[in-house]
Amino acid sequence: MDNLPLSRIRVIELGDNVAAPFCGQILGDLGADVIKVERPGPGDPARHWEPAAWNGLSPSFAALNRNKRSVIVDLKDRQSLRQLKVLIGESDVFVHNLRPGTEGDFGLDGKTLLESNPRLVYCAVGAFGREGPLSRKPGYDPLMQAFGGIMSVTGNADGPPVRVGVPMIDCSAGLWGALGIMSALNGRHASGRGAVVDTSLYEASLAFMALVSAQNIATGSKPGRFGSGAMLTAPFRAYATADGDLVVACANDRLFGKLAEVLGHPEWVDDEQLATNVARVRNRDLVDRLIGDILSKAPRAMWQDRFDGAGIPNAPLQDIEEVHRHPQTVALGMLLSTSRPGMSLMGLPMSFDGERPGIRRDPPQHGEHTSEIFGSQGGVAGADAGEGGG
Repeated sequence: MDNLPLSRIRVIELGDNVAAPFCGQILGDLGADVIKVERPGPGDPARHWEPAAWNGLSPSFAALNRNKRSVIVDLKDRQSLRQLKVLIGESDVFVHNLRPGTEGDFGLDGKTLLESNPRLVYCAVGAFGREGPLSRKPGYDPLMQAFGGIMSVTGNADGPPVRVGVPMIDCSAGLWGALGIMSALNGRHASGRGAVVDTSLYEASLAFMALVSAQNIATGSKPGRFGSGAMLTAPFRAYATADGDLVVACANDRLFGKLAEVLGHPEWVDDEQLATNVARVRNRDLVDRLIGDILSKAPRAMWQDRFDGAGIPNAPLQDIEEVHRHPQTVALGMLLSTSRPGMSLMGLPMSFDGERPGIRRDPPQHGEHTSEIFGSQGGVAGADAGEGGG
């Protein structure tokens, strides 16, 4: 794809694990020249997450680090650190998830870097945020799903709290970082100056809780856990059919009327316990029992056909292999090929003029581009800078 939106932007990413690397990858997919700064020795810990399925390369690292170049920098070596600062001074964006409070120790804080490069967009992807009593604590995705309240509303009512099975907080913090960076770049067109952008895992977790927060403030009640269901609407959950789970989502009374018709119970729309969404939410157990008893008696494909014919939103519960194979995934071209045999990666969830940004560079080897970027003096042995956000 030619003329990507960020094709004239250079980004320096000093990030480990998920959040900052995901931020950098988004910018790279959008055309930026992303230079990934890694510590000597092991580099980004994600390189070594199991399984090392692609000729020793972790799929997790590959999923977060395409469209980047990799250099090795030892932050505790003066020459190496000086080279990094020169590189940042010649770049448009610096994004990091250094351990909270350590950026100033290396002269990599926003105030210092913007003094030497006023056009720089500086983005810190932290753990608990830049202010407050926990601002210097490190943090990771599971901690934020717990601390931010997400686990309190996830899982079944009669079971323990459950963590969402993907690193949603890490990825959303990276996404917010990328959005903040692009907003600051746009602002730079008018002002000529960069900006310091701060986001964090904790703030990202709170953003996901916006609806729950508003409900609690308005009513004083604490929302519970509803399994695959939704707290505000019913029926809106997965039901077991004769051969698999099917999610049925009736977000309003009109759709519930269609569902009642298809299930052979048009009288439900006149039942005061079922007629309105408010009533159905209050009588959720009754709603689920009535619908579940009927759906369990026939195959999922039959119900899908009937619901699709009536315009009732529904979807089968798929595992990742089913997701990969589904014609909708294939039609969208979401899985992108690399130059490495057998390596495909999930693409950016947006297109420009009908074309999805592709993979211009495979995930880099550790320090693969150090000499290319720093010259023969690049790459020195040294120590670990530590981590901040996950």
